Amino acid sequence: MIKKSKSTKLRDLKGLGVQSEKYLGEIGIFTRSDLEKIGPIEAFLKLKEKGSIKPSLNFLYAMWGALLDVHWTKIAKEEKASLLMELEAYQDLEKKN
Repeated sequence: MIKKSKSTKLRDLKGLGVQSEKYLGEIGIFTRSDLEKIGPIEAFLKLKEKGSIKPSLNFLYAMWGALLDVHWTKIAKEEKASLLMELEAYQDLEKKN
């Protein structure tokens, strides 16, 4: 379940900071609401596609954790595995299209 934070600034969300905010801004994500709309997986793929950075899986976990109001290091292995499966499925769909 995604929790609502009082702040909409990305840098104020757990696990994200000024640098994360900068990178996400480059792909049109400026607020928590923007990140919720696009979702962490699509944001991760857009960052990879843009090519100005090579986002790590930790960045994917950080975006997910930010929406849950949990630091990415506290995300359970099962949740990380689920995110990776979803990422792989999304990438497989992209290849077919």
